[in-house]
Amino acid sequence: MNGGSGLLGDRAFTRLWLASFCSESAEWMLQIALPVIVFQLTGSASLTATGMVLGLLPAVLLSPVAGVLADRRDRRVLLCAVGAAQLLAALPLLTVDGSGSLPIVYAVMAAQAACASLFEPARNALVPQLAGTERLTAANGLMGVNASVARLAGAWAGGTLLAFGGLPAVLYGYGLAITCAVLLLLPRFAVTRQVPSATPTPTSALRSWLDGLAEFRRNRTLRVTGAVFALMSLSQGMFLVLFVLFVLRTLDGSEADVGLLRGVQAVGGIAAGVALATIARRVAPATLLGCGAIVFGLLSFVVWNAPTLTTSISVYVVLFALVGIPGVVTMSGLTAVLQSAADTHMTGRVLSTALAGAAAFTVIGMQAAGALVDAVGLPALFGVQSMLNLVAGIIVVLCLVVRVTVRRRAPVTQRAP
Repeated sequence: MNGGSGLLGDRAFTRLWLASFCSESAEWMLQIALPVIVFQLTGSASLTATGMVLGLLPAVLLSPVAGVLADRRDRRVLLCAVGAAQLLAALPLLTVDGSGSLPIVYAVMAAQAACASLFEPARNALVPQLAGTERLTAANGLMGVNASVARLAGAWAGGTLLAFGGLPAVLYGYGLAITCAVLLLLPRFAVTRQVPSATPTPTSALRSWLDGLAEFRRNRTLRVTGAVFALMSLSQGMFLVLFVLFVLRTLDGSEADVGLLRGVQAVGGIAAGVALATIARRVAPATLLGCGAIVFGLLSFVVWNAPTLTTSISVYVVLFALVGIPGVVTMSGLTAVLQSAADTHMTGRVLSTALAGAAAFTVIGMQAAGALVDAVGLPALFGVQSMLNLVAGIIVVLCLVVRVTVRRRAPVTQRAP
């Protein structure tokens, strides 16, 4: 437990950790409540799906701003400002009272997604500054625990508050969680352990963003990781569509079963996060990324084909809980690779560019699955979705794990005297 407990004994990291939990819990409250509100207002599944797309587009459009701000501004102050903006952006929801309010709900969904696209790169760029590169795997593991617990707590709170108190109750809970996050981040951090390896020359915001984008071209590790992230995001976009059809059509489940199986993945995520913060904290990030993606692909293949044996929901509760384990391992490894591959003063731009690309490929995956499901059929798309993760993992193992290991073991040729 030394890695995780040591980090949680660090006041600066603990404050960021708790603030991140509060913020992510709040986001899940609205992610659960607002699509339900849209469906209640319209009765349309397509209009509800439009709201889901609004949650992805800001990450693409705001990538230049998010990365530059994360690298040019005090990241703690930026996180506080984003929290305040989230509170203000949610206020119009207090006026929602009928189908004519749909534009307001859409606007808030887009605004909240925009704030999240600013928050995540700054938060992830701040982690190595507070934890140090030697504890990066443990730190990302703890952040993975955070994300999983926040998913459970926020989703439960959003659904419960909406059911018993309506949208105003959700907003009060949301406001309380965001306020706690901001209060945790208001005091200055006493120390940051990692400083930029070089002081960047002042440039325009556009030039600064382009420099971050070019880092993927210059840095082989980032090129490989970016390609892998694209494949995984395509798979994730397909999963978001196929999962609902799998539960409702293949398993003949209910809407409640969709929520249950989607949420239970957090259980495995918590276990994985604890392991990363303790016993697996010294495993190389690239190894976590590659092996996690391979296991994720194999488990997906098992899940999609399990209905030939049984359609009992209880079996899939266990299977989807297991899926949460490689999911957190993969994302922790991916984040650590991105955090450590570039210079510190470029981290925010690298992360925001990666997240923007991931959002774009997730949308492509969603649209492709929706367009092809009737023509190609679910079984074929299930196979493609699983294969994308397997290919991503194999690429990482061959290009970032095996290749690096071979180079380290290669004998050094000495010149003759």
